Amino acid sequence: MAEQRELILQLGQKITDRIGHKVTVEDPEYWGLACVVSDEMAEVALKMKVRKPMTFEQLLAATGKEEQVLQELLDEMSRVGILEYNWENPKREKQYVLPMFVPGSAEFTNMNKEQLEAHPELGRFFERMSRLPLEKVTPMVPQGGAGIGMHVIPVEKAIEMENESVDIEHISHWLRKYDGKYAASPCSCRMSRKTYDEGCADDPQDWCIAVGDMADYVVETNKGGRYVTYEEVLDILQRAEDNGFVHQITNIDGRNKIFAICNCNVNVCYALRTSQLFNTPNMSRSAYVARVTAEDCVACGRCVEYCPAGAVKLGQKLCTKEGPVTYPKHELPDRTSWGPDKWDEEYRDNNRINCYDTGTAPCKTACPAHIAVQGYLKKAAQGKYTEALALIKKENPFPAVCGHVCNRRCEDACTRGTVDQAVAIDEVKKFIARQDLDADARYIPPVIPPTTGRLFDEKIAVIGAGPAGLSCAFYLAEKGYRPVVFEKSEKPGGMLVYGIPSFKLEKDVVDAEIDVIRQMGVEIRCGVEVGKDVTLDELRSEGYRAFYIAIGCQGGRMAGIPGETADGVTTAVDFLRTAGRDGAHETEGRTVVVGGGNVAVDVARTAVRYGSSEVSMYCLEGRDNMPASAEEIEEAAEEDISIHCGWGPKEILTEDGKVRGIVFKKCLSVFDEESRFAPVYDEEETVTVPCEHVCLSIGQSILWGNLLDGSGVELGRGNGAVADALTYQTSEPDIFVGGDVYTGPKFAIDAIAAGKEGAVSIHRYVQPHSSLTIGRNRRQFIELDKENIELEAYDNSSRQIPESDGSIDRRRSFRDNRKTFTEEQVRIETARCLGCGASIVDENKCIGCGVCTTKCGFDAIHLFREHPGCSNMYRSEDKFKAILPYALKRGLKIKFGRKE
Repeated sequence: MAEQRELILQLGQKITDRIGHKVTVEDPEYWGLACVVSDEMAEVALKMKVRKPMTFEQLLAATGKEEQVLQELLDEMSRVGILEYNWENPKREKQYVLPMFVPGSAEFTNMNKEQLEAHPELGRFFERMSRLPLEKVTPMVPQGGAGIGMHVIPVEKAIEMENESVDIEHISHWLRKYDGKYAASPCSCRMSRKTYDEGCADDPQDWCIAVGDMADYVVETNKGGRYVTYEEVLDILQRAEDNGFVHQITNIDGRNKIFAICNCNVNVCYALRTSQLFNTPNMSRSAYVARVTAEDCVACGRCVEYCPAGAVKLGQKLCTKEGPVTYPKHELPDRTSWGPDKWDEEYRDNNRINCYDTGTAPCKTACPAHIAVQGYLKKAAQGKYTEALALIKKENPFPAVCGHVCNRRCEDACTRGTVDQAVAIDEVKKFIARQDLDADARYIPPVIPPTTGRLFDEKIAVIGAGPAGLSCAFYLAEKGYRPVVFEKSEKPGGMLVYGIPSFKLEKDVVDAEIDVIRQMGVEIRCGVEVGKDVTLDELRSEGYRAFYIAIGCQGGRMAGIPGETADGVTTAVDFLRTAGRDGAHETEGRTVVVGGGNVAVDVARTAVRYGSSEVSMYCLEGRDNMPASAEEIEEAAEEDISIHCGWGPKEILTEDGKVRGIVFKKCLSVFDEESRFAPVYDEEETVTVPCEHVCLSIGQSILWGNLLDGSGVELGRGNGAVADALTYQTSEPDIFVGGDVYTGPKFAIDAIAAGKEGAVSIHRYVQPHSSLTIGRNRRQFIELDKENIELEAYDNSSRQIPESDGSIDRRRSFRDNRKTFTEEQVRIETARCLGCGASIVDENKCIGCGVCTTKCGFDAIHLFREHPGCSNMYRSEDKFKAILPYALKRGLKIKFGRKE
């Protein structure tokens, strides 16, 4: 054990705020100082009083040291962070201050990057000293924080029309007060958390705006500070609001002084942690609370996603049969005994819970990407199509594609469907996207990196240019990266191009939306097969820090029956890929498609267009249980495709190596008692179908090639990659997977949702020492009970049907004959939405930051000045003048008051 240093013990005891605690060498007050403070420094500091300024002459007299020696010590103590200095005296003479630990020296020691790297224990030092002194006192702190720590200051534009606001509630007041004296410096909380792998992946630089003399201090003492102009400060504040960060000001010097404006991420901020962990909002909240105007709210969830306190959750607007839903309120310590049983150690995750247990809008819940359906319907109803598109692209960079091919789980869940017919959600989305595709200038989402201006330079490779890979690249670009997508085919798009026929999804639609992704800064390299043309290790040697593998299921499955190697037998995947690539396929004669899913229908309809004289489908399932959608089955029937249910392939008949027919056997059941795929056949009951072409649409497989050679990626069921269900990280830490290569064959919207989550993980991974999970939105939504709603009135109009283009032969043409809605149809259809969901604010949890107001595109949430006492600012030295009277009143309430 290292020798105990008495001067460091004494200094730690002098500075600590822990009342009645005797500091030992095991305490952060000791080891946090010991690593950077010499005994000679401690000797000087012990001649000072906490937060009592001393000039150089005063220190010279107190210490008895030589002038040069003392000056060198003071300079080094300031650089280390144990001292600060200012010129706050009538003579404007430089004076030195021994600060408290927090806000103070624990923060300052974490702002020097080189020092923090040399002594990473300083990160824990700051973390401990921002918690330990407050564990007992927080429930007794009155509104305004009593001169402890930091104070939330609202987004200015959220309160600029508030007549009752006071100067200190406005950021502009503080910027005017310190006019021309600003320095941007690193966020010490962000820096600290990284030392123990709980970083939030933000760039720490410049988020803390030092003002007044503190600006000089952070610049002159190697704290990473740089002087900035008023305009630069406004830009940093705007970037903070864009990212959903909370503005806070220091709160230890009363109402006439601050020394910093911080822009805080709740996942790392120790000041925000105080109120959130101990469940004591009085510690830092502003004078304001947020409230939602229910009739204007569309449950888009943007306020929920960004609320740092978890005060806003999604609920429902509709009444139940028993009346309106009553939502719970967060318990406060005002009149209740408070202790560790009331704390929330997992607040960063719990604050990300999206909705109340009673549920919210079914459309948002059912959509794998959880698009704000209700929101974009409202925007479309208002004719604000670009705003509607922007809202969709928050979750889905392929709205036009999905408008054509989505399986519409939102519509299956739509509450309106319990009344008559579901809202034609996908047709409205298709209309919105069409406006953009036809526009002279397409909507390009803004790039919003969690930095104060720079883009990230970490290199990221996306392997596979299908919907998962391109979505991952899109959201990485939106976050400030420039990912490179490697695609082995000659065109990007994956199954959107090579797996979906043009009569369902014309390729110019796919190309247009991919072009937007390119314009966001994504590079797409086609004709490059990773594992063959370049290896993962070679890419690593080129500086790539992470990989997102989304190569899809590119292979078809054979049936394992005699004759399947004959000329004329193909798989659905190969058939559609050839059609998508070459635009031609020889299918003259009779074609039999084996399978009953949507892909099988696509093959059958394509075969019709390629000249088959007769097309039939055979599948295991009964007609009511076919995997294909009812719409797909109907379209097949309209094209004279015969469908035969309850048959499985037994043998393909050949002659001279070519197909001449196929034999099917009767399927008695498809699944066993445990719902596992285990078909049972009657081998004696068969049917022989003459044909020249057989296409097997009975499943897909993953073709890894040499992609994973030498990697540690584990493969599991179906040869798919094994990965964490939340982060998509594989056993090879820098490799993430998504889409069909992880889940098996699914729909485009599932791949899109996986791509966005992959981007979240990769951003966190490539920023060193960041957590992949802490404070992450789990995207868990609950559907409201559609059997328990009371509908007072609703529009009686019927569901709109898009027109068809009569000039296109829908049975033979490869062009899509389906038109988009007219504007009149959009107006009528959007009016059918019942507006199920709404955001609900728990005012007991709200900290009045106003972040929610910057995210709402419907003017549905505003701040109200309900707690003016929260703007009372005290000097730290006067904290007990505020705490004791409040603690006394609280104690009486607990003992004698009525429980609420």
